[in-house]
Amino acid sequence: MDKLMIVIPAYNEEANIETVIREWYPIIEDKSEDSRLVVIDDGSKDSTYEIMCRLQEEFPKLTALTKPNGGHGATVLYGYRYALENGADYVFQTDSDGQTRPDEFPPFWKRRKKYAMVIGHRKGRQDGFSRVFVTKTLKLVCLICFGVKVTDANTPFRLMQAETLKKSLKVIPENYNLPNVIISVLYAKRKYPVQYRPITFRPRQGGVNSINMKRIFKIGKQALHDFREINRALKKSGNSTEA
Repeated sequence: MDKLMIVIPAYNEEANIETVIREWYPIIEDKSEDSRLVVIDDGSKDSTYEIMCRLQEEFPKLTALTKPNGGHGATVLYGYRYALENGADYVFQTDSDGQTRPDEFPPFWKRRKKYAMVIGHRKGRQDGFSRVFVTKTLKLVCLICFGVKVTDANTPFRLMQAETLKKSLKVIPENYNLPNVIISVLYAKRKYPVQYRPITFRPRQGGVNSINMKRIFKIGKQALHDFREINRALKKSGNSTEA
């Protein structure tokens, strides 16, 4: 059977993490014996990691990891690299705030062999104007900087074939802030087979939303700089069209 690794980054999610683990764990249960639900604590200041460790005793296919705080992007990359180093055939990523629904995963899994990535398209989002604004802005920036159209570049609901993901990670810096955006761009530039499927995107299920407009503009400014640097590197190396 195919080995699936579900990667979930978590930071100060003590209000959500147990529910999220209990919701997503059944997805792993009927996969191969060595498939895992991998939750990475990003140096939380609350009891997130302690809850994860406690739940490991109940759920044998749960892997609880922790690392120094480095931000969401760095934690996602840490999870991807862990999954690949541990022999994943497929890597799925979602977030720990409870906004995505596990019952929408099976159609993605059914399409895993046909597409290099099956990714969610957040239609009718319920998480506020600022998040919608970021998504639309990223779509425009990807078109301007990279010349590609992406339906929803940063969706935390994506199933990827391991070999294709491994190729893409070679050009992404270790602690890059927006790895999922660049992965979406690279797949588009390299013309990998990708399917976008509509998903539900609920409001945050608990805890505090750390994103505000000031932080969004700061992230956006840094993203523009990083996008230009990565685009230059791609053009210089010729990797933008590498299969």
